[in-house]
Amino acid sequence: MGSRDESEVEDTQDSEKVDDTVALTAEEIKALKQSLDEAQQKAAENWDLFLRARADSDNIQRRASLDVQNAHRYALEKFAREILLVVDSLDQGLQAAENSVDAALKEGLLLTRKLLISTLDKFGIQEINPVNQPFDPATHEALSMQPSEGKPNQVLSVIQKGFTLEDRVLRPARVIVSRGPEPGAEKAADGD
Repeated sequence: MGSRDESEVEDTQDSEKVDDTVALTAEEIKALKQSLDEAQQKAAENWDLFLRARADSDNIQRRASLDVQNAHRYALEKFAREILLVVDSLDQGLQAAENSVDAALKEGLLLTRKLLISTLDKFGIQEINPVNQPFDPATHEALSMQPSEGKPNQVLSVIQKGFTLEDRVLRPARVIVSRGPEPGAEKAADGD
């Protein structure tokens, strides 16, 4: 029986120890709850700051990547603008050669222009030649409007061809646009 008495004494001592540690006053419990609430609030604030910092970092990385892509994609823009002067010069030479009797000169100019346009095409520089297409203010510059029997707002002729680099307009095509038939022309045709 001695062992039973010893275990009962030990249990009594353990429960007294537990009672001493559990015996917190209401003020201490309130203080602990307040400390816990403050710690949880601080943790929530820090989590929010972390998420914002992470989003800012992701946005900076995305913007930097986009800037690098655009730098590679449009690196030729300044050079391309300058080379368009050569294309314009060849076009003017071709116009002058139209009435020339020297067919070899005209053919040489045509082949040189074709080679130049082909080379530009390899680097993403595309020619805009919108004859008989609808007028698009994003890629065309209307120099004037003329009455026409066809649909209004169609490109009748191209004064200067435009060019794009990838999806960016280097130079808009300079065009003459139709505005439809003259109102008086219909009445004159009906009167005949």
